[in-house]
Amino acid sequence: MFDLKFIRENPAEFDAALKRRGEDAHSEQILALDASHRAVITEAQEAQARRNEASKLIGRAKGQGNEEEAAALMAEVSVLKEKLATLEEAERTQGAELTNLLMSLPNMIYSDVPDGDDEDANEEMRTWGAPKAFEFEAQEHFTIGEKLGMMDFERAAKMSGARFVLLTGGLARLERALGQFMIDLHTEEHGYTEVLAPALVREEALYGTGQLPKFGEDAFQTTSGHWLIPTAEATLTNIHAGEILDEADLPLRFAGHSQCFRSEAGSAGRDTRGMIRQHQFEKVEMVSVTTPEQSDEELERMTGCAEEVLRRLHLPYRVVKLCTGDIGFGARRTYDLEVWLPGQARYREISSCSVIGDFQARRMKMRSRPKAEKKTRFVHTLNGSGLAVGRTLIAVIENFQQEDGSVRVPDVLLPYMGGVKVIGA
Repeated sequence: MFDLKFIRENPAEFDAALKRRGEDAHSEQILALDASHRAVITEAQEAQARRNEASKLIGRAKGQGNEEEAAALMAEVSVLKEKLATLEEAERTQGAELTNLLMSLPNMIYSDVPDGDDEDANEEMRTWGAPKAFEFEAQEHFTIGEKLGMMDFERAAKMSGARFVLLTGGLARLERALGQFMIDLHTEEHGYTEVLAPALVREEALYGTGQLPKFGEDAFQTTSGHWLIPTAEATLTNIHAGEILDEADLPLRFAGHSQCFRSEAGSAGRDTRGMIRQHQFEKVEMVSVTTPEQSDEELERMTGCAEEVLRRLHLPYRVVKLCTGDIGFGARRTYDLEVWLPGQARYREISSCSVIGDFQARRMKMRSRPKAEKKTRFVHTLNGSGLAVGRTLIAVIENFQQEDGSVRVPDVLLPYMGGVKVIGA
């Protein structure tokens, strides 16, 4: 959502920001709807005021015995009642149309976001670690997992269809260990509050974070009207929806380890082998709620927290700033962490950290109040993967694979693995 006052005062800047995302200009349409909506509201308020006044005058006229005037006033009140019903319906219809239009448009991106059509235009910011030189041909994770007998796509497909996996034994425990390690790191060392939240939410929650209405086809909806969360961002960001927060308490930092569910509606033919793109997966999510002044610095901090997971696992990675054609719907700036996968001999996304500004806060009416002030303002929100657990499992399998097909367990995970140092067949 956007500040209508900003659009009224800066229509050209608003359209230019949308154009950078490949969107058509919308300020003229928005402002026309806004003007019509406000005019209807004003007319309804005037009609209601006249109706109230006329209703009072009816009693006075009757008290004075002026039946003719009372009858005229009663007729006027009757007409005003019908007019108000029409105006109120127009107000609802136009308000909904304006809201739907605003909710369908992506956030305004920062000026430093590079221009480009797709991921090829993303800007590499830094790298960490050198890809390992294997003395044998590195295999992809699904080849390793299937040979170990601990990664089964066929049996998962019998139960659930494509894009599901059945992990067993050491690999199941390794994925569990990764999730526990991540949530422990973020809560014990990075200052995030752990949250265990529902995996089912009402549609208002997804409207608040921006998954609805535009991306409904990418999520799963139940027959009860609930939605399965595509990421814990949907729950963590909504914790304080509709509330006024004390700015002295900001930033708020939450972390949650959850199951996530995505239909992958737009991913036909992409990553059909293996665990890269699944309908159900685990992720540790980080969310921050800040003041506008804190949000840019918070993005750097959040990205650093995600990087630390990869560093402690000794997984080579790079950080890229997403371009205009690759950045997400609600983001103003996004840094992707891409981990090196020896089996594919390329970097693949394992985390996205984004500053959202007040885009989500306006949708969910989340404000803050500065100390000793009565006036409130919208907070800024941020979110980031810390990390995608399944993709981290892929990276560990491929980077720690051994020539005999076994997988060495990273040292930092040993406390979670019950003494298992190597996962073998």
